[in-house]
Amino acid sequence: MSSSIPILPTISTACIVISAVLVAFGVWQIKKKNRETHQKLMFWAAVFAVVFFIIYASRTIFIGNTAFGGPDSLKIYYTIFLILHISFATIGAVLGIMSLYYGYKKNFVKHRKIGPIASAIWIPNAFAGVAVYMLLYVIYKGGETTSVFKAILGL
Repeated sequence: MSSSIPILPTISTACIVISAVLVAFGVWQIKKKNRETHQKLMFWAAVFAVVFFIIYASRTIFIGNTAFGGPDSLKIYYTIFLILHISFATIGAVLGIMSLYYGYKKNFVKHRKIGPIASAIWIPNAFAGVAVYMLLYVIYKGGETTSVFKAILGL
C-alpha cells in the first residue's frame, strides 16, 4: 500500500464519483416525475464532471500521467481496463453533453433517447475510475509520471 496519496488525483476522483451519484439521483428523480429536481441534479453532476476534467487535463498537460506501478504480470490487464475506461468515459461525456444540450433546448424526444444511455455509461464508468485510482495510488505505488501515451500504453 502506498503511504502517500496524491491530492489532485484524489480530488478529481472524488469529483467524478460525486458526479455519478448526482446522475443516479437525477435519474431517480425524473422517474418520479420531479423534473425541476432532475434538472438541478444533472446541472450539478455536469459541474462536478467539468471540475474533474479541468483537474485531469491540467495535470496531464502540466505534470503528466502516472504509469502503472503494479506487477508486470498485471500490466496488460490494467492497460486493457484503462483503455476501456477512457473509451467509455469519452463516449459517456459526449452523450452527456448532448443530453444536457437537448434537455436545456427542451428537445425532450432526443433528450429521452440519449440521457438513459449516457447515464448507463457514466455511472458504472465513474466507479471504474475509482478502480483505476485504487490501482495507481492505493493498492500499488504509482509508477513514473510521464506522457499520457507512455503512461497508458507503456510506450
